[in-house]
Amino acid sequence: MVDKTIKEIKPQLESALAHFEEGLGALRTGRANPSLVEGVSVDCYGTKTPLKQIANVHAPDARSIVVQPWDKSNLKAIEKAISESELGLTCQNDGEAIRVNLPDLTEERRKELTKVLNQKIEEA
Repeated sequence: MVDKTIKEIKPQLESALAHFEEGLGALRTGRANPSLVEGVSVDCYGTKTPLKQIANVHAPDARSIVVQPWDKSNLKAIEKAISESELGLTCQNDGEAIRVNLPDLTEERRKELTKVLNQKIEEA
């Protein structure tokens, strides 16, 4: 009886854990990580598309992320999507790529991250 229940619940728990881990990757912790912006939805070609499907995202150093779209016409849409996301990031568009500089974490931002983390736990 217990084994049957565990077998039924296990896929749901694994799914919840995967969702939670994905949410954790999107939290800005003060160190640049491409997964921070890869999931941002960009309105391009008439549909919402995850950033990682329309651009190359990499972190050249610990304080910045560079987004290089495969189609340069999407630069404005990508910049808008990142700026309007709940991540609190600012972008610089140089015409070829978008540079996202990560500011130092303040105590206020740390408290905000704690609240967001608690929300992610509840969602999972």
